[in-house]
Amino acid sequence: MSSLQNKIDFTVLVKVANANPNGDPLNGNRPRTTYTGQGEISDVCIKRKIRNRLQDMGESVFVQSAERSDDEYTSLSERASGNITEYKSNDEYAKKACEKWIDVRMFGQVFAFKKSKDKKDSVSVGVRGPVSIHQAISCSPVDINSMQITKSVNSEPAEGKSSDTMGTKHFVEFGLYRIKGSVNVQLAEKTGFSEEDANMLKEALCTLFINDASSARPDGSMEVVSVYWWKHNNKIGQYSAAKVHDSLKITLKEDVLIPSSVEDYDIQLENLPELEPEIIEGM
Repeated sequence: MSSLQNKIDFTVLVKVANANPNGDPLNGNRPRTTYTGQGEISDVCIKRKIRNRLQDMGESVFVQSAERSDDEYTSLSERASGNITEYKSNDEYAKKACEKWIDVRMFGQVFAFKKSKDKKDSVSVGVRGPVSIHQAISCSPVDINSMQITKSVNSEPAEGKSSDTMGTKHFVEFGLYRIKGSVNVQLAEKTGFSEEDANMLKEALCTLFINDASSARPDGSMEVVSVYWWKHNNKIGQYSAAKVHDSLKITLKEDVLIPSSVEDYDIQLENLPELEPEIIEGM
């Protein structure tokens, strides 16, 4: 694999229509919002979707969700100890972990596992990954609707209990969310994150919601509109990540009060000399 030579910044525009993109467990699983009413998707949620897509592409992933596990391990400590059996130092442990799992060399990982009966030593190793991702924020405040739902059968035998138990389902009517991220070359050199890995990341971002449907996110209710991929001509970048991300201007059209589609926004790309992004439509 070829080593990464160019700093990368990226932005992903995501359309949400009648879906819950990321429920807040501390707020009745309502869609996350900021204090100003903007919709929000946590960076942890975004990284989970990227890991799922990488698994779908046949890549080896360390942090697997329980329902998508593709090996015999049921915990991170088991997966780590089952794959890394011999090492002489923390650096060697980190190197083997990066070689084995793409999400470790991409996002980093803290390996902090206690002693067990059959292992002589505990593990305490930290890997700092080159790919950083912001939480996604909607370009305008979002309207959240709630729907009362029932079920026609009891989960458990219960004499005298009605089968039509009430529940609530929350969803965002419409939102255009913006995900920002960057790839640091210096950290990529340490983890072994390569040009090929960067292309895998790009493909995962373009297909972020494939195989991601659920009752809260029906198929087609979340869509990648476009991916902006800036590849600098050097390792540290021609411009700061903040300036690159801010070069994509998204504003409501003058005659629109409440957006209901992507067409309600003006999307303008400010010119940065000698740095043109690759623009990929979502799939």
